[in-house]
Amino acid sequence: MHPARPHHKTSTTHHRLAPTVRVRLTALYGALFLLSGTLLLTVVYLFLDGIPVTVSGGTEPGGTAAGPSTPDQLPGPAGAIPPPPDAELEHIAAQAKAAMLNHLLTVSAIALVLLALLAVFLGWWMAGHVLRPVHRITTTARRLSWQNLHERIALAGPRDEFKELADTFDDLLARLESAFDSQRRFIANASHELRTPLTIQRAAIQIALADAASSPQKLATVQEQLLDANRRAERLIDGLLLLAQSDRGPLERVPVALENKAAEAADLYASTAQAADVTINTDLHPVTVLGDPVLLTHLIANLVQNAIRHNHRGGSVDIHLSATAGLIIRNTGPHVPAQALPDLFEPFHRLGTARTGSAQGAGLGLSIVSSIAQAHSGSVTAHPNPGGGLKIRISLPHLTDAPLSAGIQTTSGAS
Repeated sequence: MHPARPHHKTSTTHHRLAPTVRVRLTALYGALFLLSGTLLLTVVYLFLDGIPVTVSGGTEPGGTAAGPSTPDQLPGPAGAIPPPPDAELEHIAAQAKAAMLNHLLTVSAIALVLLALLAVFLGWWMAGHVLRPVHRITTTARRLSWQNLHERIALAGPRDEFKELADTFDDLLARLESAFDSQRRFIANASHELRTPLTIQRAAIQIALADAASSPQKLATVQEQLLDANRRAERLIDGLLLLAQSDRGPLERVPVALENKAAEAADLYASTAQAADVTINTDLHPVTVLGDPVLLTHLIANLVQNAIRHNHRGGSVDIHLSATAGLIIRNTGPHVPAQALPDLFEPFHRLGTARTGSAQGAGLGLSIVSSIAQAHSGSVTAHPNPGGGLKIRISLPHLTDAPLSAGIQTTSGAS
């Protein structure tokens, strides 16, 4: 016994019996034509039925009835034939009118039925012709999968509602194709980044650890290699978790003073900047936004960390924050081609190569920044500086605009 089969058959039968749009349109066209024809026939019938019947006896001016002369009709009173009375003429005219109306009604009804059948046929054909683009869209949607997202409907014709629907569907397919390609690249890059520290650890355990058993110095070297690989994997996992969290949007929306977050990031990386001989200059004005304080802290920290890391000795990092300009972080450093800017916000992408295997980072910094900004309804723009380095601007919807005279200017790092 298969209890699920009768239900499936019933649902399939119900689906087949359900009227389609084409059937409904055909029935609507036929019903409207039949109603219009019936109303027209009724109006014509009532109009003809309301015409009065006028009967005239046709008397001569002298008072005698005028009529055709026959051999039996002679002049004089003895040979005169009296005309038929008016009531009889009116009765004959009424009978003729009724016969004419009945004949008109019969012929019109037959013509109306035939034209209604023709209207149903033409309605069926016209509905099929009108709905043909919809069937094309449906067929394409059923055929598509992640393997053939490159296909498009490409509906030709005038700019009507169906053309607009097909173009919208094509735009949706383009966005889905881009998202799937980005996801495939992300998975491939993440797999590569995760495999690298595991390979280092396995090589250190299998080869170097066996050679270091007799030497404490070699053992310490192997230990440091394992710790470096472990830190790299930990940083990568933390970056992936933060990227996933920012993609879901802010978990908590509270007023956040961005000037405090920027000052904390400058203080946090002051020692790192001093060790790299990089000066951090801050020009911070009070700006309050509504968002997640943890994610916003990571946003500013990643920008400052990248500005210090991708710099040169004797360089500088300028942090500016105001209600009108937003958050601007400008650094010195190597020249960045303008055509390479969009790729810098892709996960695991570093300047010069998609994956360098650098132990300093996983290439997720700017990706996290862009994702956090979008989660807060903001935007990120980057421009190369003429002398090298980048200028990155973060625009976030702020709650209050504080006066610029309340700004704080500090300098930290290497002098």
